[in-house]
Amino acid sequence: MRYLTLLAVLVLGQAPLVRAQKDTAVQVDAAQQLIEAGDLAGATKTLEAAIASSPESFRARLGLGRVLDLEGRHDAARVHLEEAVRLASDEERTAALAALGISYAFEARPDESARYYQQAFDMQMQAGDRSVAAALANALARIYLESGNLDRAEQWYTTGYETARDIPAQAPAEIALWEMRRHHALGRIAARRGNRPAALEHASAVRERLDKGIADDQQPAYPYLLGYIAFFFKDYRDAIAQLSKGDLDDPFVLGLLAQAYEHLGDREAAAKYYRRVLASTSHSINAAFSRPLARAALR
Repeated sequence: MRYLTLLAVLVLGQAPLVRAQKDTAVQVDAAQQLIEAGDLAGATKTLEAAIASSPESFRARLGLGRVLDLEGRHDAARVHLEEAVRLASDEERTAALAALGISYAFEARPDESARYYQQAFDMQMQAGDRSVAAALANALARIYLESGNLDRAEQWYTTGYETARDIPAQAPAEIALWEMRRHHALGRIAARRGNRPAALEHASAVRERLDKGIADDQQPAYPYLLGYIAFFFKDYRDAIAQLSKGDLDDPFVLGLLAQAYEHLGDREAAAKYYRRVLASTSHSINAAFSRPLARAALR
């Protein structure tokens, strides 16, 4: 009888905690819906309330950090993202580390991003997941590229490609996909270095790999690359023509379009695309390098 009484006390004592966790989950889900609807202020308030009642909630901390980044409040965002890393389970830690890396990308601080991406990369290599590790290496390379450090970008893209080459039992289409990604990256690097022949040679290699049966959702990568090359060689009309064939849900593509129109003196078209950048609510590297420009242009 005494044992049953003690068990009842323990169960009853846990009930408020269980209710709080359920309430927090509901709040986090509601905040996600607000984010998707573009109501960042509402999402922020909802997540702050969730953290007030459940300060140890990983999802609430990660969510609030991401939203604050989208609002341009990066120092405040990192307070919560650091907490998310501390609270993360082994399965959640890579996402939290990547979110911190992206937070620094919003301010084009690639060396700070690298601290967190390196940790995530090492974790995945130790776990034997070369596919995720290669994707993390490419993500960090992208941050270095768009921050202007082309040598470090090339080093990390090489790391990503070499890591992917050792993924066991890859299908031919997967091998072609990783080769396409490598040429795509080298084409963008060549464009940034002012080497048009090399950039176009890599673009041709991208087209060749895409024709080898790579999934249809990768096809917009080719006009994006051509548009990127044209943009950095200041051929803004061609950049617009090519980028318009790319993924127009991608905030980075939208940001390049806006900048190209700005260079042509078409402020109305530029503003239209900058507004579309801000309408995207993804916490991503693509957003990190387009959202601050859009916010500044529309201020």
